[in-house]
Amino acid sequence: MHTSGTTMAWNVFKFCTVLRGLGSIMILLVLGVVGVAYYAVVFTNYGPALFDGGLHSFIAVVVLILFHFLLVMLLWSYLTVVLTDSGTVPPNWKPAWDEERGEVDPLNESEFDGLQPALSSQRIRYCRKCNQFKPPRCHHCSVCGRCVLKMDHHCVWVVNCVGALNYKYFLLFLFYTFLETSLVTLALFSHFLAFFSDEEIPGTTASLATTFLSFVLNLAFALSVFGFLIMHVSLVSANTTTIEAYEKKTTPKWRYDLGRKKNFEQVFGTDKRYWFIPAYSDEDLRRMPALQGLEFPSNPDFDSEEF
Repeated sequence: MHTSGTTMAWNVFKFCTVLRGLGSIMILLVLGVVGVAYYAVVFTNYGPALFDGGLHSFIAVVVLILFHFLLVMLLWSYLTVVLTDSGTVPPNWKPAWDEERGEVDPLNESEFDGLQPALSSQRIRYCRKCNQFKPPRCHHCSVCGRCVLKMDHHCVWVVNCVGALNYKYFLLFLFYTFLETSLVTLALFSHFLAFFSDEEIPGTTASLATTFLSFVLNLAFALSVFGFLIMHVSLVSANTTTIEAYEKKTTPKWRYDLGRKKNFEQVFGTDKRYWFIPAYSDEDLRRMPALQGLEFPSNPDFDSEEF
């Protein structure tokens, strides 16, 4: 039995090591898909159409403007979610307790061990791997080897955990990826259909192959990303994460569900000018603790029913 446990632990460690090693490959894959789409749309099809005149030139201008705008937003969101720390527990962070309920402030590990049964209903946890307290909605990531604030999941596509500090950027990456891949799919649809017609298709073998490959790849990405986007929209509307949705699947009510509007603002902020760009206003960062991943207001109805 001991040998089996050792083998399982080794396999998990090996799996996490493989996930970390996939990082650079996934980045290259994303950039490769973008590069193929750029070549097919700009250089092969719609760039040359600019000089055709008439309606063809007008359509080419519209497609190229939309394509480049969405591409900039996609890459901006992608690089931001890759480079932004998802949220690390501050050193020596300890939970503060309400003295009216008889708890002491602050707690150390030995005190936590003694009070753990009494505090279980308040969802206070201690990470044995990181040897530190875990703030509300915080989870340990085995791939990153650390606790992540409001962890949603570890994403190999962005070579990073998705957590409190970069969840908005991840959602914008999904959003702009869906729009960009859908645009490329629609823009290349007529060119793709030409492969199955009896008409002679102009262009070199390389350009034709790039157009065909780009259409297939972008269609596949658009369909798959759409599913993820719908899932995360539902998570945001309920103010939960992928991990929390799994953990509370049998719980009828959720303590952090404040209504769709406030739930949305806890991820995107209150300043509408920043909703669709991977950034926050300074005012939102100052007055919304939830954006920092440490403090989350709970539904007062839930708290009144709990105690």
